[in-house]
Amino acid sequence: MKKIIPLLTILSIFCLSPVSGQIDSTGKSFAVSDTQSVKNNLFDTDDLFEISLKFDITAYKRAKSDTLYFDALLTYFNNEDDSVTKNIKVRARGNIRRTAVCDFPPLMLNFKMKDSVGGEFSGINKLKIVPYCQIVYESYILKEYLVYKLYNVLTDYSLKTRLFKITYINSAKEKKPITQYGFAIEPMNLFEKRTGTKELKFTGMTQRSIKPEMLDRMAIFNYMIGNTDWSVPIQHNVIMFVNEPPNQDFTNLVAAYDFDYAGIVNADYAVPFESLPIETVRDRLYMAVCRDESVFTEALKEFVEKKDAFYKVINDFPYLSERTKKDMISYLDVFYSGIDKRNSLVKKLLTDCRWFEEQANLKVRD
Repeated sequence: MKKIIPLLTILSIFCLSPVSGQIDSTGKSFAVSDTQSVKNNLFDTDDLFEISLKFDITAYKRAKSDTLYFDALLTYFNNEDDSVTKNIKVRARGNIRRTAVCDFPPLMLNFKMKDSVGGEFSGINKLKIVPYCQIVYESYILKEYLVYKLYNVLTDYSLKTRLFKITYINSAKEKKPITQYGFAIEPMNLFEKRTGTKELKFTGMTQRSIKPEMLDRMAIFNYMIGNTDWSVPIQHNVIMFVNEPPNQDFTNLVAAYDFDYAGIVNADYAVPFESLPIETVRDRLYMAVCRDESVFTEALKEFVEKKDAFYKVINDFPYLSERTKKDMISYLDVFYSGIDKRNSLVKKLLTDCRWFEEQANLKVRD
């Protein structure tokens, strides 16, 4: 069933006791002022991390508020005999998934200052969690997690993720706990520390302002996975950043995130914008400025080199069915089939980019 997504100016031609909720006023005790020097290892491994969250899930799902915090208990195990429990706060976050798609919206976990040192969540103030959304959508979450892993293969300038198995305990009702997969997304302060960069916010920059090879890499990656849900001018599903000294290269850089509308994920709620010349998210469209044919040809060499690593990420993943993984591989096969002696894919990129440079202010598809 197709659903409507909100209007976005998406293109530019240069472009354990009862818990209660409270308004977002977390105060100093829930605000880490500087965690840059604190060691974090949450994202250093791909091992599945099992946790439980206990809070008023009934009120959380009813409110779907990105300003209302709920007291919660987070528990995880260091080993079979050693558990750790933290008092944290949680709130809903996101846009479409929070307001129009999910029965259980994406989560923001907010940790106390004392928890910024020691343990799995060391150095973390706020942590984004992509949970199950709806019970029947768990495979979408796992596929989106894999897209982040594919992006990690392509470039270190990409957000890391960690797969969680989360048991949700509703403190408001005596109900059987629900256990589902979800994943955590690397906070920006950890990304900045790891990459030696600094985030840029609300700059209004266009695609012409981005380091060309980085923009091309991101745009081709989005094309490969069938993702058209991004925009540089309004910083929609992209992060902008620059290198910090002692590196003197202050060229604007970019990375993509939030891939649930990608064709390789193929969520049933995902639809392309109305004025895009595609019918479904499974159709690919290149949404960046044009380059010379030789530049596109050179950029695609990196994707050829990473092909086996991409496929390995999917094939080695143990938490999806073989049928689902085969579908993801088949979707990538279509992309790679265009890299041929006739330069079929390059010609497609050139056709799409010329169309893109003529467009602006697209509407959405019903």
